[in-house]
Amino acid sequence: MPTRTRVLLSSLALLLACGAAPRPENRPASAATKSAPVADAPVILALGDSLTAGLGLAQSQAWPALLQARLDAAGRKYRVVNAGVSGDTTAAGLARLDWQLSQKPAVVILELGANDGLRGLPVADARDNLARIISRCQAAKVKVLLAGMQVPPNMGPEYSAAFRDIFPALAAEYDVPLIPFLLAGVAGDPQRNQADGIHPTAEGHVVVAETVWEHLQPLLTP
Repeated sequence: MPTRTRVLLSSLALLLACGAAPRPENRPASAATKSAPVADAPVILALGDSLTAGLGLAQSQAWPALLQARLDAAGRKYRVVNAGVSGDTTAAGLARLDWQLSQKPAVVILELGANDGLRGLPVADARDNLARIISRCQAAKVKVLLAGMQVPPNMGPEYSAAFRDIFPALAAEYDVPLIPFLLAGVAGDPQRNQADGIHPTAEGHVVVAETVWEHLQPLLTP
């Protein structure tokens, strides 16, 4: 793992332990991005934590809103819904899944797990929660794009490797496409992360949006 990435991931663990990414109160679990094109357009649901919610930025700067702009520019008639909640674990995402699926999304971009890893929660539990989310999405005939995540090396090499391996293993088991690492090109770059060393800047979200767009395109209908 590159040195800059190790440094950032170590900072993630420390700042999370200090409560850097609390779950916000009095905030709806999800909200459509302001650039939503048509109310009845097929929904792309971004189910995640603070990395999806865009903590520290205007929602228009978060990657789901940028993804909406990318879709609009490409003439793709979809409505991106930002269902990111800061501090969410895989268990919290699973707990609100039924409500999110009531929006009848065509695609779910599943970005959860970072908080499980940074809190040192059992890898088996995180894997089971993600598996249940994927399985329930597939039972509802919803396509899933799984976003991979990593944890800092100070969690221990065995834990870090086991956590990292959750995502490709689930992708293979459930035959879903995988973004190998959501923060590729962002983690470890101080210009693309806010002062807390955790959350991407507006520039970082641009990179994340392009990463998601690259992997999302094959799931879109013509």
